[in-house]
Amino acid sequence: MDKENVLITICGRAGSKGCKNKNIKNFLGAPLVYYTLASAFDFASRADADVDVCLNTDSTDLRDIVLAKYPEVNYIERSKELGEDHVPKAAVWHNSIDVMQERKTKKYQYMIDLDITSPLRQIDDVINAYKLKVSRLDADMVESVTTCRRNPYFNMYKQDGTYVSTVIDSNLTTRQEAPAVYDENASIYVLNTDFFIDNNENMLNKAKTIVYMMKDTAVLDIDSEEDFKMMEIIGGYLFENVDGYKKVRGLIRK
Repeated sequence: MDKENVLITICGRAGSKGCKNKNIKNFLGAPLVYYTLASAFDFASRADADVDVCLNTDSTDLRDIVLAKYPEVNYIERSKELGEDHVPKAAVWHNSIDVMQERKTKKYQYMIDLDITSPLRQIDDVINAYKLKVSRLDADMVESVTTCRRNPYFNMYKQDGTYVSTVIDSNLTTRQEAPAVYDENASIYVLNTDFFIDNNENMLNKAKTIVYMMKDTAVLDIDSEEDFKMMEIIGGYLFENVDGYKKVRGLIRK
């Protein structure tokens, strides 16, 4: 039986308003993007699949940093139109699939997107998220999440006139009674490419999505210099004390 074709996408824009050049900043001694590349190529070495890795970017600095140590990455030069602030990431995914299927003259059954600014993955996270998707053919997408520290049915509030009320109207008296909710951590997406290609508009809202649970790392989005520093503190602890993270860091090419 032929192996499935899998495309791993790594997407990054030039510059950043909140945290300048965050995609190419050094994170605990190595460029931030190298942590994602380490996870990508570890998956490629262990998965029972034919895997290609591509970088879609309009940043020549990011391109050069990636190709310096990972020359086998397929570089896609992002157009000016796709580099605008308002462009959704799904549009860049579509571009990546289109370019790579034409370049490699193959059809990809699955696409895995690994976010550069969510680098705190354990060694088996990517491959386990992929295995979950393959085992659930009814699902269109697997999305990585963490446990949620607050629950809109119980202890999250919205302004309701003069007073506040729970975000979702509820008579629940304990958090344990509330439906499970999750924090999206944007680290890993595994998509069925047929569904994705057929659904350009509001794809993420249409998808039958299941979740892959990752370790709670406070779900920091790197939108400021302070976020970056806090992520380094968390990452420093995890890379030093938790084997799953330590193994990823050990795979970074020097």
